[in-house]
Amino acid sequence: MEKERIKEFDKIVELGEQGQKALNQYWLDYSLYASVEYLMMVLFLVGPLILLFFKIDRTKIFRIAFFGYSIHMIFGYQDLFGRNMGYWNYPFPVIPVLPGISLDSSLIPVTFMLVYQWTINHKKNYYLYAILTAVILSFGFKPLLVGLGLFKMYEDVSYFHLFISYLSVLILAKLLTNLFVWMKNHYESHHTFSEKEPN
Repeated sequence: MEKERIKEFDKIVELGEQGQKALNQYWLDYSLYASVEYLMMVLFLVGPLILLFFKIDRTKIFRIAFFGYSIHMIFGYQDLFGRNMGYWNYPFPVIPVLPGISLDSSLIPVTFMLVYQWTINHKKNYYLYAILTAVILSFGFKPLLVGLGLFKMYEDVSYFHLFISYLSVLILAKLLTNLFVWMKNHYESHHTFSEKEPN
């Protein structure tokens, strides 16, 4: 029984490996790296990171970066889940083994980071503006990606499902950031540090 279970598991791993090899071959066979669509995905990866470098508020850099990292992690897990379940995928991946890297690691986190930064600096309601951003991304940007052939949805997935996905990401990331900011403030208010000169 145990051998059968391990054998079945090994077969599943092999199928995953075959799927990845097929995607790598597809990427090479159709010279995706030389297409306009590929260059657009590269732009979605590099452009937001350059913008962030110049626009991030360096006085709040760790808080904003932690928030962005939380967005990246949560959104990355959701995106991986969606791809593994066959709900969506990216026909022009920048790197075949990381199909969603342009959106997971750059465009979406940076977009929400700048919204978060703006709401902090202007004392605006984060949830209101984050939800508006999620609406624009779900019902404006994603249909544009689909129209350009850069994003493909399967099963019965709709733009509303994508909106709910964004909504959960932006709420969880904000709550997580709030928790760590509170812990930091709470710790600092109850402890005083004395730095000793090195011997």
